[in-house]
Amino acid sequence: MLNRTVMFAKQHTPDSVRVLARRALLEAHNAKLRMTVPVEDRSPFVNVYHCAVRKTASQWVKSVFSDPIVYRRSGLVTYDPRYYGWKDPRVCPPQRIGLSLYFPYKRYLKMPKPAEHRTFFIYRDPRDLLVSSYFSTRDSHTPMGDVLEVRSALRERSPKDGMLYLIEHLTRKGMFNAVRSWVEAPPSETIRLVRYEDLTGERQFAEMDALMRHCGIAIPSEELTTLLDKYSFSRMNERKKAGEISHYRKGKSGDWRNHFDDDIEQAFRNATGNLLDILGYSEPAAARTRSTGSSTR
Repeated sequence: MLNRTVMFAKQHTPDSVRVLARRALLEAHNAKLRMTVPVEDRSPFVNVYHCAVRKTASQWVKSVFSDPIVYRRSGLVTYDPRYYGWKDPRVCPPQRIGLSLYFPYKRYLKMPKPAEHRTFFIYRDPRDLLVSSYFSTRDSHTPMGDVLEVRSALRERSPKDGMLYLIEHLTRKGMFNAVRSWVEAPPSETIRLVRYEDLTGERQFAEMDALMRHCGIAIPSEELTTLLDKYSFSRMNERKKAGEISHYRKGKSGDWRNHFDDDIEQAFRNATGNLLDILGYSEPAAARTRSTGSSTR
């Protein structure tokens, strides 16, 4: 009952009120860190930027990088510019980890940045992006932007027709081109590309250790183990009551195989071209019947 009440409030509270509430929570969290957690090591970078497209575990990334362990080993607190109306010309002030920057690569290049910075971009099998976006938009995503309009369109269509509609919608919004812009960008020592499946799968420890070190954050192995266990997807799904009212949903990397048919696959290929090939997600059609390890969206 409590969870359903919270979800109802999320769905019916005005955007401006939600933004103010989230800003207050973030500022209170950061103030508590600064007052109670001693900084033992400092990152050499003034800013770290988390870039992505939606449905690539952005809430999970936020939780991990907001943890006291990360602050203790970096001296950096998190900052979400959406809660501040994008007023800072640098996107985020110094000594911050900028979260959830849903920028294509060209926009990122134009963003003012200090010389000492690091960036990481998380990408995911675009077919799973589509499926995850479908269920989130249809069922649980907080109303913002055009969510309500798209939700109505999805709910009045069959699942298959909804997927076909969403392929066109996400193409118009530039989601697939945003992913392409990052993976086709020239290599840079300041930017690390991270596969969602590596960050959430069996290679999680090694991938997260490499990502943290890229950001100038050296976390001892036992602390990193504690951090990842604390924010394991099974625990987050349990806390969020996945499958009922949460923004999280019990699912699998490769869940697209349970929803794609030949028509959806052809429409997806028409919309995205060779994106699967350059990302390394191409596979024989027969592989559609297989499934892989569990994750969240």
